[in-house]
Amino acid sequence: MTAEVNRVVDRAIVIGCPGAGKSTFSRSLRDLTGLPLHYLDMLWHLPDGSSVSREKFDAALEQILSDDRWIIDGNYSRTLERRLEKCDTVYLFDLPVEICVAGAAARIGRQREDLPWLETVFDEEFRKYILDFPKENLPEIYNLLDKYKNTTNIYIFKSHEEADRYLDRLSDEITR
Repeated sequence: MTAEVNRVVDRAIVIGCPGAGKSTFSRSLRDLTGLPLHYLDMLWHLPDGSSVSREKFDAALEQILSDDRWIIDGNYSRTLERRLEKCDTVYLFDLPVEICVAGAAARIGRQREDLPWLETVFDEEFRKYILDFPKENLPEIYNLLDKYKNTTNIYIFKSHEEADRYLDRLSDEITR
């Protein structure tokens, strides 16, 4: 999809397997661009681990989408197409599943700004979701991206190094 850095990023979504580095990338993108960053996990989850209603989540998401500038971090496939309709840039992290499992495991016990509680164990159901992500989720993501390829800048990262090189190029573009 897009190879060159597009200097104009106003409405971006960051998607991909849990543990791939989406939130780390999103924070770096926020710091470079000054765009407000919204984590879907923070909209959906409450500090006690429960969730808000779909209606409350959807209303909060629509409020964000109505703004002119934003970064939205997270998958939430039920609302992915709605976000694709509104964004100008997509960043997909399509990394090897082993890297994603290791990334998710490494954050256990660390306080994070993208989740309203502290994970203390690597939940086996979550681990299975990560392991199944390439066959269960990526095909639909790629189908949707294909639908929006003519109207949206799409960047697909297959490694952390690719994402880092993109951020370096974007930083160079912004400082010119």
